[in-house]
Amino acid sequence: MSTKFVLNETSYFGKGASEELPNEIKKRNFKKVFLVSDKALVDAGVTSRIEEILEKANIPYELYSEIKPNPTIKNVTDGVKACKESGADVIVAVGGGSSIDTAKGISIVMTNPDRADIKSLNGLSNTINRGMPLIALPTTAGTAAEVTINYVITDEDAEIKMVCVDPNDIPILAIIDSDLMSSMPKGLAAATGMDALTHAVEGYITKAHNEMSDMFHMKAIQMIFKYLPSAVNDKDPYAIEMMGMAQYIAGMGFSNVGLGIVHSMAHQLGAVYDTPHGIANAMLLPTVMRFNGEVCANRFREILVNIGRPDAEHLNDQDVINTFVWMISELSKSVGITKTIKDYGAKEEDFEMLAEKAMNDPCKPGNPREVAKEDFIELYRKAM
Repeated sequence: MSTKFVLNETSYFGKGASEELPNEIKKRNFKKVFLVSDKALVDAGVTSRIEEILEKANIPYELYSEIKPNPTIKNVTDGVKACKESGADVIVAVGGGSSIDTAKGISIVMTNPDRADIKSLNGLSNTINRGMPLIALPTTAGTAAEVTINYVITDEDAEIKMVCVDPNDIPILAIIDSDLMSSMPKGLAAATGMDALTHAVEGYITKAHNEMSDMFHMKAIQMIFKYLPSAVNDKDPYAIEMMGMAQYIAGMGFSNVGLGIVHSMAHQLGAVYDTPHGIANAMLLPTVMRFNGEVCANRFREILVNIGRPDAEHLNDQDVINTFVWMISELSKSVGITKTIKDYGAKEEDFEMLAEKAMNDPCKPGNPREVAKEDFIELYRKAM
């Protein structure tokens, strides 16, 4: 049986890597850039760093920044219209998952106009054409959207997050520049870092995991436990650079093997309450890992041994689960994430509705433990 892996053509890493952008654009004979970012980054002056690089290289561009933190179908359709009007031949996305996911949606519809409704892109896609060329420069160390074949768009009418999985959307080039990530406020750095940890942990225990994905996920877990606190609390430049690398490594793995029900549940919190995705993952991860521990304590044991707990080799399964959940919780607290889903608007009377939506989420089938609607309701309750 063969194993398929899809990765970027080219990636740059390190402080100042954004300076490589003009050479790559010119080498590929692109003439005009459709620059996709969000208003918060524009207002903070982060996007202007890339604008200055383009202007210095005499590369024309048009900016599109009408993007919500949980991007919507309208954000994509408006972006497609603006992209067509711009006459650009390459998209450059600057931002976190919101900007890059929106850019992916625009990229796909630009070359697959039959999918202009956006809703038909939900789930495993069968688009015919490779998306419009996309270059991604992440400003957060979490989503790994620059290396994955996934993007998430909110259907506000149905109050669901559509998880679109399509090899045709992967950026042709990723530039992971720690200078861009250093501008993140503490709360965002913490949330995106815990998002990266969730990707790595869920990817390590998902049903489809394999030797190659295990390699990526374990390394990412080790790096996140080591570097996240100093990247968030001390703004340590090296730690920020290593977090950028760690989230990318996790992305190489989970993009190819899938995730689990932390994401199934988090997607619903984002769609219904507009909860930031990384925060939702951080709040749910300990509860779900305790649930999953019943079937994957050995996988937890392997993780613990590799993050400084060699004694886990000799612990019984329940102690392994308890220790792993405790370490996740302590890491989350150490970077300032202490709230629960109740603090972000979750209501017990909504749990059945949230559980119903989670049952239909594309991430659910990858979870190592089978889950019923009643399990989801109880997990939401425990996360309160």
